[in-house]
Amino acid sequence: MGSAVEYYDFFVFGTAAALIFPQVFFPDDDASAQVMSFATFGFAYVARPVGAVILGHFGDRVGRQRVLMFTLVLMGVATFAIGCLPSFDAIGWTAPALLVLCRLLQGLSAAGEQAGASSLTLEHAPDDRRSFFTSWTLTGTQGGQILAALVMLPVVAMPDDIKFSWGWRIPFWLSALVVVVAWVIRRTLHEPPEFARKQATGQIAKIPLADLLRHHWADVLRVVFCAFIAAVSTVFGNLAIAYGKEVGVNESITLWLVVVANIVALGTQPVFATVADRIGRKPVFIYGALSSAAFMPFYLLSMSSGNDLLTFALAVLTFSFGYAAANAVWPSFYGEMFNSRVRFSGLAIGTQLGFLMAGFAPTIVTALGGVEEGGWKVTAGFTAVIAITAAISAATARETKDIPTAQLGGPAPDPAPIGAPVNR
Repeated sequence: MGSAVEYYDFFVFGTAAALIFPQVFFPDDDASAQVMSFATFGFAYVARPVGAVILGHFGDRVGRQRVLMFTLVLMGVATFAIGCLPSFDAIGWTAPALLVLCRLLQGLSAAGEQAGASSLTLEHAPDDRRSFFTSWTLTGTQGGQILAALVMLPVVAMPDDIKFSWGWRIPFWLSALVVVVAWVIRRTLHEPPEFARKQATGQIAKIPLADLLRHHWADVLRVVFCAFIAAVSTVFGNLAIAYGKEVGVNESITLWLVVVANIVALGTQPVFATVADRIGRKPVFIYGALSSAAFMPFYLLSMSSGNDLLTFALAVLTFSFGYAAANAVWPSFYGEMFNSRVRFSGLAIGTQLGFLMAGFAPTIVTALGGVEEGGWKVTAGFTAVIAITAAISAATARETKDIPTAQLGGPAPDPAPIGAPVNR
């Protein structure tokens, strides 16, 4: 539920960046308004590595649950504030500056959300079902994307004078309601037994970042390059929307493509995660990366075919039966590379550095002509490069499905205090 709320907020911004913000926060006659709008989307990903260092430190020091409560409130406040911002016509370039500030706060929040949720869930899960249980944190993310798209559907159907004045603000204001619900639920979370034991016996890392870079630097780099695969989600959920609009696909249809593909992914992700618990994380992740690269050009090409049924089928194939495999597995795959002393930091820093590629994918591809007529080649080529990079990085990792949770990431490098129990 917490992940759904966080990423409802995050994806509402992404959809608005594609369809609304170029007309609201930038000059109407500026040909680069779409590029600048997507750039505001990417600014959150600049803040995320900074947030990863800060929130990772406190997540490994004071606990996963407290940090998750903080990220929830921060995301809610930033999103509600976006809905209150004046337009470019009202205050000029101050408007996009304030939009960037709010987006940076969203990025700080998101930096700790998935790492914290994945760490907490992995450390609570049975050894033989870690991939299945951690996949539900990403199912929450998909739920947030579905909710965001559904809320934006009536907005894009409004007359332009309403849509671009106050109508677009409603989805951002609604975040206040869902934050309250998630706050009540998240208050009941307990710290994982392994983390609580180390906290009680004084085995918590004093400076998690130092331990991480000293003993796990190779795994951090591996996660960074694996996390490039997240760019497939922004290509599918943001760039494809803008490209579809360019080639004549109705805006409502492009949003329904996202909704339907994510709904199907709610069913396929737990299946892929269960398979990963049986045959390993690596083969499932690598399949998800390579299939994303293989299916994406056909999906993009179908948008200009005029056959909506074909486009929906290829959207589901690309996202729900391709990308969803890697998306379901990465919380366990990445998290199992680290021990509990530095897991939050390792997950947060590695993923957020890798997610920079996802954040600026819309800007990069748009600048290269990816949302123009025939731009599917640019977008498909970009997707292939990042997906193959992720697959190669994953191939260098060791398989962890059979390693007990307490032994993941190797033994703690620092000795326990005198008199404290030590498990080897």
